[in-house]
Amino acid sequence: MCGRYYLEASPAKLEKQFSPKNPLPNHPANYNVAPTQESLVLRFNPATEERSLDPLRWGLVPRWAKDASGAAKLMNARSEGMAEKPSFRDAFAKRRCLVPADGFYEWRQEGPGPKQPYAIALRSGETMALAGLWEGWKQPDGSWLRTYTIVTTEATGKITALHHRTPVILPPEHWDAWLGERESGTEGLLGLMQALDAEKLRVWPVSKRVNRFSENGPSLLAPVSDAQPPEGLNDPP
Repeated sequence: MCGRYYLEASPAKLEKQFSPKNPLPNHPANYNVAPTQESLVLRFNPATEERSLDPLRWGLVPRWAKDASGAAKLMNARSEGMAEKPSFRDAFAKRRCLVPADGFYEWRQEGPGPKQPYAIALRSGETMALAGLWEGWKQPDGSWLRTYTIVTTEATGKITALHHRTPVILPPEHWDAWLGERESGTEGLLGLMQALDAEKLRVWPVSKRVNRFSENGPSLLAPVSDAQPPEGLNDPP
């Protein structure tokens, strides 16, 4: 699964990597993005044939929802059923997106007390493009609430020591298909929903302060020495 992530890339880096056409909003780095918070999402507008990078709220609210109270429960969409599940099928067909993240967190039980959090990032240092879905929900006051969910798949390799699910990290050659810039069809899109080779990922234990939504700042990414990680899970940047 993906229940927390971080985005520290500068606007200049995001513009260079994702090529949005809109002026980037003033969106500060967030080292502890949590469900119901806003973060940047890359979408493609078929009418203008342009990409835009905008703040949306994490936790999908389907168009048919009576209210937004269940949004946090839809922070993730399982790739295996999203084409049919009522909560996700319309967004999968028409509103796919990419969620920029410099890394995400997972937790592992290593003894009594709270689980040990781990940060996971690309070895290349590039910002990840997580497969996502987005929706617009009309609020009672008539305004639109735009929300998103992160797509997950079965984890592989060393990531399975942390969790059996992992977010889908799409390489650049698949961005245009997922965004809808070129036609791929349902089977082609579902075929993209594979776990990234775990050897391309760096994993290291970080402070348990990340467990609290209120904690933030680059110090959350500092490696800790009191964890007991198995082999392959102690590879700090």
